[in-house]
Amino acid sequence: MILSGLEIENRLGKDIFIEPYNKSQLNPNSYNLRLHNELLVYENTELDMKKENKARKIIIPPEGIVLEPNKLYLGRTMEYTKTENLVPMLEGRSSVGRLGLFIHVTAGFGDVGFSGYWTLEIFCIQPIRIYAEVEICQVYYHSIEGQYEKYSSGKYQNNNDIQPSLLFKDFK
Repeated sequence: MILSGLEIENRLGKDIFIEPYNKSQLNPNSYNLRLHNELLVYENTELDMKKENKARKIIIPPEGIVLEPNKLYLGRTMEYTKTENLVPMLEGRSSVGRLGLFIHVTAGFGDVGFSGYWTLEIFCIQPIRIYAEVEICQVYYHSIEGQYEKYSSGKYQNNNDIQPSLLFKDFK
């Protein structure tokens, strides 16, 4: 079951935490999250799963920045979220998708107990100018059935910034 927008609001401060929260970003069954002004791009064109891949930071200026097709940009939400007893999910907004901008390549699935900023895997099919603070994606919440173990990964939990892939740690 997906929570309604009113239920999301009712659960704020209980199982759902969104900081900062703005009622105008609440939808009938989701909450819009905004794009932070920082992006990361990997320095090498060939990435290696078993190694830490170096990335450099880009700041989105007030006049925006044009993203190049076929290049992965990592961003993050301005909002910090924490979820207990629910499964958070992330999707791009349809208005953004209709411009050919993908907000998550494959990782839109959250875990019960996740706490942090959402890292966005941004990819475009044609050049597009983007801006910081735009409502770029939406989080929605599923109820969970049965017993579960709370998310406790040391790789991404309680992050404070954009999180590049830490898959290389799984090989150690």
